[in-house]
Parts: sequence; structure tokens; C-alpha cells
Amino acid sequence: MVNFNGNLIQNTETSMGPDNRGLHYGDAVFETLRVSGSKIFFWEDHYFRLMASMRILRMEIPVNFTLEFLEKEVLNLVETFSEKNSSYNIKILVWRKAGGKYSPKSNDIEYLLTGAQIETLFYTLHDKRYEVELFKDHFVNSGLLSTLKTNNKIVQVLGSIFAKENDYQNCLLLNETKTIVEALNGNLFLVKGSVIKTPPLTDGCLNGILRKQIIAICLQLPEYTLEEASVSPFELQKADEMFVTNVISGIQPISKYRKKEYSNTVAKNLLTKLNVRARLTS
Repeated sequence: MVNFNGNLIQNTETSMGPDNRGLHYGDAVFETLRVSGSKIFFWEDHYFRLMASMRILRMEIPVNFTLEFLEKEVLNLVETFSEKNSSYNIKILVWRKAGGKYSPKSNDIEYLLTGAQIETLFYTLHDKRYEVELFKDHFVNSGLLSTLKTNNKIVQVLGSIFAKENDYQNCLLLNETKTIVEALNGNLFLVKGSVIKTPPLTDGCLNGILRKQIIAICLQLPEYTLEEASVSPFELQKADEMFVTNVISGIQPISKYRKKEYSNTVAKNLLTKLNVRARLTS
């Protein structure tokens, strides 16, 4: 089942039309949620990021798009799935209604909620081989639009194909100033000694929900200093540890970049605290 404009329908009954603006112009924004045991992890953060993204894209936010309404829409969809006590990846996709070309006739929106099952109820650490490489064919533009979860992800798509063709588990993206922005599917953190570092939003990285949570956790650890600062490619091989964060996988340690191999001690420590935080804020 999916939720299309508030109606629960079968996947095969969904029709968004050949003039869909998200398809033609990338005029769409989305939010990816993790729902575990009928609880949405970090729901308020997700909701307010979605509302902020819609405002930045000048979409008309419906009066009924309240925190409580969208939460109910998500949980109603989860209730249609067979495994009630499982975890799910729920995607809220919002696009501007059809009409006009580059200048739309209306800022009114339509929306779609879809879901897929996740194997674990809470975040777990995957410590298998996870090798990354720089993707240098195309760059992410620094600036506000790159921080949003829009459906303009062609750089990530091409980077994913490059990773698959060269047997990498992920790639790291650069911006136009040749500094590291993020991974293909999440934010990047580096650990060097007692410093935990992540690229700033001004460099064009996604304004990730898990990024925010990890930063908050790090700021409560007296033994570490958190830095939001530009990351040079030369810093990667000097790091003791690197990991990628996103709301579905949690924390994914990087095991290797070129000839450098990394530990995952800090990632394990943060993961325990992240699961506690997820339970308390859901």
C-alpha cells in the first residue's frame, strides 16, 4: 500500500500523470523516515526540515500539513503492512502540481508516502568491508539548495554507478572548491585523535537529521572536540576513523580508503548513544 494525497491505495493504482513536475523539472522534495515499532525516529526534526525545505522551494504548505496530521498519515500507512512490530523506511515525496513550465501556474502540492521493511528494530553496526573512493567526475555545488533533500540527485546516481563498477561500497563527493562534502548516501565524519570533524552546511552537504543528532551527542562528550569545518582530501588518509551517517542505516564505519585502513571505536561508542537518543526522542 501507499498513501497518495491522503488516500491509502495499492501501489498499482498510483498515477502521478505524465506532466508531473517532479519528473520533468526536479520540482520535488522528499523526507526519508525510519519507523520502528510504530515510533518515528526524530519525527519533529524530520517534520520541521520538510516544512523548511518546502518554504525554500516556495511550495504552498497546506493548512492541514501539521505535525500531528503527517505523523498520523505515516503511521496509518505502516498499519497496512503485515509486520506490525518491524522497522520501515518511509519516504514522503512532495511535488508542485502540474502546470506551467519553469514558471509554474500554482504553488499547490501533491504528496506520496511509500514504505519498505528494514531488518533491524534499532541501529546496528555493520563492520564488514566498506571501502570508499573519491568521485571526481562531477561536483556538488556549495550553497543552500544542496543541503535540501530534493529529487535532483544525478551526481549521487552517477557516483553510485561508479562505485558499483569499481567494487567500492561508497564514494565521497567534492564541491566546486575541491573540498569533501559528504558520501553518496549520508553525511561524513572524521576522527583524528580527540577531534571529530564534519563538513559544514555552507560547503553544500545535506542538512541530515542523523548529522544533527551525532553533532549533539559529540558535544556532550568531554573527551572529544567537535568541528564543523571544510575537509580537504588530504585529511582522509590522516584520519584514525571515518564513518557515514543517515537516518536509515545509522552509523556506517568506513574500513578503507586507498591504502589507509580505519578503526571503528568511536563509531561503536556513538552508536550506543544514538540508540538511546532514538528511543527517548521517538
